[in-house]
Amino acid sequence: MCLAIPAQIVALLPDAMATVDLGGVRKDISVVLVDGLAVGDYVILHTGFALSRLDPEEALRTLELFAEMGTLAEAQRELAGP
Repeated sequence: MCLAIPAQIVALLPDAMATVDLGGVRKDISVVLVDGLAVGDYVILHTGFALSRLDPEEALRTLELFAEMGTLAEAQRELAGP
């Protein structure tokens, strides 16, 4: 399954690269496909590339949904037992 997720830019790097934060995990990605990014912007990240800039409210709402899904998946595993 391919999944594009919101990520926040925490540093701009040379050669159209940036460091993003993914829920506490930091990763260097390519931002060659999106012009005019700044530190603090949210982007949609897919396979190491920023695909587009994302509205901060939409990004936070999506991240909350991912967190809820993680909580739901954890509860389902606990109910299933060993």
